[in-house]
Amino acid sequence: MKEKIKIFLDSDLLEKYLLGHTTETESLKVEQYIAMYPEVRETYNELQESLEIFAKLHAVESPEGLKEKITARIRSEHQGRKRFFRYAIAASFAAIMFAGASFFFWNQNQDLQEENTVVSNKIKLLEADMKQQLEDVRNQFIVLNNPSTKKYNVKGNQKAKELKAVAYINPVKKLSYINVKKLPHLPEDQCYQMWAEVNGEMLNLGIIEEAGDGQNLMALPYAENAVGYITIEPKGGNQNPTVDNIVANIAY
Repeated sequence: MKEKIKIFLDSDLLEKYLLGHTTETESLKVEQYIAMYPEVRETYNELQESLEIFAKLHAVESPEGLKEKITARIRSEHQGRKRFFRYAIAASFAAIMFAGASFFFWNQNQDLQEENTVVSNKIKLLEADMKQQLEDVRNQFIVLNNPSTKKYNVKGNQKAKELKAVAYINPVKKLSYINVKKLPHLPEDQCYQMWAEVNGEMLNLGIIEEAGDGQNLMALPYAENAVGYITIEPKGGNQNPTVDNIVANIAY
């Protein structure tokens, strides 16, 4: 047992323990030896007293005002941290505001781009429609004023005796139009509809509106041996002509 104690005391574990340099395992071992063996406890107490005497002999008096300087330094650092946190919060808030503003303007830009696309598409459609209308007006002018144009008076049958229309056919320009000047009165649930049989196919040209004394030309698709028909259909028009309700026709 004494040999075990001697080995322990010859080691530097007690000194390291006093200086706080032991590991957790070493500290437990030292504390166990101090509690169990009087020799170890006595040596520990002597080393502790010697350390205290040494510390007192070599203690250096602190400079005057050191405490105040340390306190001021701590306060200054504390204020600095507070300013730092204030600046950090302000910077974070600014960053959030900037991010929000950036998203807002990005979103606005996306909306503007979408609106520009919609407007651009509408303008293109309008330009195409206007171009088509101008082309149609030009063709109408050619047909009405060209000496090669043939003029045909169209009359209604027994179902529409008062129907009057004029067809204009130009075989040179391959253009055809019809101007319906007068349509007999129909019940509110019926309408007149125009058709054209071209190359064996029946084409729906839409509902006819009365032109009266003016010009309201409806284009007819031009083809050899084409035939135009006017029928009475349910209000709003029909997908296929009602053969029994044909009121006029024109071969051109």
